[in-house]
Amino acid sequence: MGNKVDTFTEEQLEDYQDCTFFTRKEILRVYKKFLSIGEDKLAKKSHESTSATISLASIENLAELKENPFRRRICEVFSSDGSGDQSFEEFLDMLSVFSEQATRDIKVYYAFKIYDFDGDNSIGSEDLCKGVNLLSHEELSPEEVSQVCDKAIEESDLDGDGALSFIEFQHVILRSPEFFSTFHIRI
Repeated sequence: MGNKVDTFTEEQLEDYQDCTFFTRKEILRVYKKFLSIGEDKLAKKSHESTSATISLASIENLAELKENPFRRRICEVFSSDGSGDQSFEEFLDMLSVFSEQATRDIKVYYAFKIYDFDGDNSIGSEDLCKGVNLLSHEELSPEEVSQVCDKAIEESDLDGDGALSFIEFQHVILRSPEFFSTFHIRI
């Protein structure tokens, strides 16, 4: 790890530690992964590699995301411009939220953002249908998808407005033990 001094200042490492759920060693491991997936682009700019961005396509091909039907949406949520392309800090944030050390509340917050495809701060029928289509690999008929979504809203929409607020979503997720065992990425 002799590159630590060349890569990050002590202050940067401390800031990254303060803002993530990672140790210094894990931050350096994430940085190494970031460099490896963007090696073509970053090789020419090694001194600027923390400010360079990695393309959505490169991130989606990570072994840890490749089979996840929400991989594109996950990348978009953690990308400041919504494109899915990520800087090192965005990539670090994404992996931090998916780390086993991240808190339950943080995970629920980002799961809500991932399911809120239209960004209106509620999960409506269209959002749910997109999620069901991703989860089912679009193998369900439109009628079956609609039935699943209608039933989910019927059972979870406590205030009867036809959509799930963050509180309603949180209420459902916190009763789902498998959520916490699957909402993580190991680095």
